[in-house]
Amino acid sequence: MTTTKRIFVYEYLSGGGPMPDEAAAAELLPLGLTMRDAMAADLLASGDCAVTVASSVRVRSGEPAGAAIAIPRAGEAATDFVARQTALHDAAWIVAPETGGLLAQMARLVGPARWLGCSEAAIALCTGKGATLRHLAAHEVPTPLAFAQDPAVRRWVVKPDDGAGCVDTRIHHSRVRALDEAAAAAQPMTVEPWVDGEALSVSLLCGAGGTEVLAINRQRIGQRADGLLSFDGLVLNAIAPGSAEGQAIARLAAQVGRAIPGLRGFAGIDVVLHPQRGPVLIEVNPRVTVAYAGMSAALGRNLAAEIVADKLRAPQEAIA
Repeated sequence: MTTTKRIFVYEYLSGGGPMPDEAAAAELLPLGLTMRDAMAADLLASGDCAVTVASSVRVRSGEPAGAAIAIPRAGEAATDFVARQTALHDAAWIVAPETGGLLAQMARLVGPARWLGCSEAAIALCTGKGATLRHLAAHEVPTPLAFAQDPAVRRWVVKPDDGAGCVDTRIHHSRVRALDEAAAAAQPMTVEPWVDGEALSVSLLCGAGGTEVLAINRQRIGQRADGLLSFDGLVLNAIAPGSAEGQAIARLAAQVGRAIPGLRGFAGIDVVLHPQRGPVLIEVNPRVTVAYAGMSAALGRNLAAEIVADKLRAPQEAIA
């Protein structure tokens, strides 16, 4: 007899998480709703999940059919809301920024028994870009650190150590200028060599059985006159997983999975496909990304159901 599992789905923006700039929140909200609704739809389609989604006054309409709705109380902190709802459910599937340790804090509040996703230790590691690269390099994963002494390197990247994507990321043609910008910044910054090649976003399914590449997408990265980078979208499924490049990326993903065994569920890695050295790991996203939307249908399988089943088979472990 199948037991219905009560699962709480929380996405930070649609769930009312505070933002310093509500205009920016409104701009990003459609992406948040896309992730939330895709996750909920897959859970509901599995046939053995009762789903509650977080909502808020930001969401005007279009709640997912078949899901219950939970709204934070007036003045309730996002962490308190998640803790309160988790206590009413068997599991929680959370999408929130790693920035400031928020996602790791939520993992700690929910607890490993109910948390669907990467372990708190894995999230904490991946929150710091510099620490992630050093950890992976120590496990022989190719990273930009391997290019630090390469005389062919002509450009250097400065970006927030605790940040997301291309936000506040700038290219310099001098390492000295890159270091000067990092030293003058109000927040900790990472300086690393710019890796030439094709920028890719790789969607992974991480479980007890290993790390599987679901899709390899090409990133459109723009650069302004002042060196600031911008993320201008994705070309989905740009590289076939069975191709020579796809197989090389799969080997890299397996290395990352072994180096960070707390990766679980849907996660993403950003990779540059260097023309001579092959795939180079840039950063790890230890949570659902917008690439999740539509992927179950594209692959002909219910990823959410697989994530829940993997959790029930083997609860996630922290990084060794």
